[in-house]
Amino acid sequence: MALHMEGANYTVRKKVLSLLGHVFHVYDANGGLVFYTRQKAFRLKEDIRLYTGEDMQTEVMRIQARQIIDFSAAYDVVDSVTGDIVGALKRKGFKSMIKDEWTIMAPDGRDIGLLQEDNMLLALLRRFVTDLIPQGFSADVDGQPVCEYRQNFNPFVKKIAINFLPAAEGRFDRRLGLAAAILLCVIEGRQG
Repeated sequence: MALHMEGANYTVRKKVLSLLGHVFHVYDANGGLVFYTRQKAFRLKEDIRLYTGEDMQTEVMRIQARQIIDFSAAYDVVDSVTGDIVGALKRKGFKSMIKDEWTIMAPDGRDIGLLQEDNMLLALLRRFVTDLIPQGFSADVDGQPVCEYRQNFNPFVKKIAINFLPAAEGRFDRRLGLAAAILLCVIEGRQG
């Protein structure tokens, strides 16, 4: 069974107080569970696998770091059924210290877009004053806005709402957009 995403709106929900690692649920616009992942704690190299349900029987996608602990790491997004690379996301290391930025890459490795935090002032306040300000991100591909990410503040459950814009159709693979939301929860969540 291949990963199939038709809707424009999803929510990634991460339990903050999980002793066994990161646990994510991905819901569609109607609140139905679409995907599930449980990432083991204390891994040196990120390897996140998405399944169609909590039973973890059918793997549909992998997000894998190319290297062990890299400040500017690249993460390949792979269709688990076909083995094809969907694309990659690469964190802009030093730039992300002030305002989070990620390069969006095509399956062939070309840079095709940018995922960036919403606002420089809010980014600075989050880093140096309080991490209670929810994050917002936008993704552009070929200069066109294709996706928006909005974090909902809750001290016990981290939620990121994903909104694929009409310009995403045929230009931005939704699997790559979903992988971006999960990485935002995992990687960016460590700095707060």
